[in-house]
Amino acid sequence: ENREDMLSSKSNRLTEALEEANKLFSGVSCAREAALDAQFLVLASNLGKEKANELHSEMTTFDSLTFAEDLLTFMGINRIEVEENDSDSESISGGYLPSNAWHKLGEETEKYFRRAPSFHYMLGSFKSDPPVPRQRIERQKKTTGGEEKRVMPAQLKKMEESHQEATEKEVERILGLLQTHFKNDPDTPISFFDLVIDPNSFARTVENIFHVSFIIRDGFARLKLDDDKLPIIEPSKDSEGKEDHHSAGARNQVVISLNHQEWK
Repeated sequence: ENREDMLSSKSNRLTEALEEANKLFSGVSCAREAALDAQFLVLASNLGKEKANELHSEMTTFDSLTFAEDLLTFMGINRIEVEENDSDSESISGGYLPSNAWHKLGEETEKYFRRAPSFHYMLGSFKSDPPVPRQRIERQKKTTGGEEKRVMPAQLKKMEESHQEATEKEVERILGLLQTHFKNDPDTPISFFDLVIDPNSFARTVENIFHVSFIIRDGFARLKLDDDKLPIIEPSKDSEGKEDHHSAGARNQVVISLNHQEWK
């Protein structure tokens, strides 16, 4: 009912009402009375918020004219000695600034700004020699005539055998030995291990197995087991080699495990 009176800045009615509510709250014993006290607290809070919003504080207002006037005063403006030409002018402010006015302002303001120190040499600047002029290289003019001697590239007279060519020759040599031995004695099977094992070199034995694998892959020879379940090798006939060559995708490959102890 007394809303306007309580919102007045000259009235203390809101404070008095809060003090009276605190006294009454000490005698609260029922829930209904506590609810009425909470309702009063909400009303008092709203009134206090509205009363605070009506307060006008001009403390944060920035006045640019006052700030400029303070700056001029700090920099030492002289308003007494005014030029005669400016005495009759309509300008409000007059006077002149000393020669070190801005320097004085800079010394004062640099205290409030963080900046890196200026760079200078302790023993003066380094003396640098002038750059050495580059020698100009004149390009040779292209001759239009075709009579000049042309430099021929070096010709390769002898080409060393590559590893692949050496492998192919070794495969052909082993195939020739296999075919020759089979022609001389076609009824005697050739043991695969007797063919590839070198009794004096384990590394040479591995190389022989490697080379024989090319012969079997290309279909020039085939492996099978004898009665003792040991592998024997025999060259394929021309017709069989061609058929096996066309059906290379149907052939199987086998990995042989041979360590040094088994070789011995």
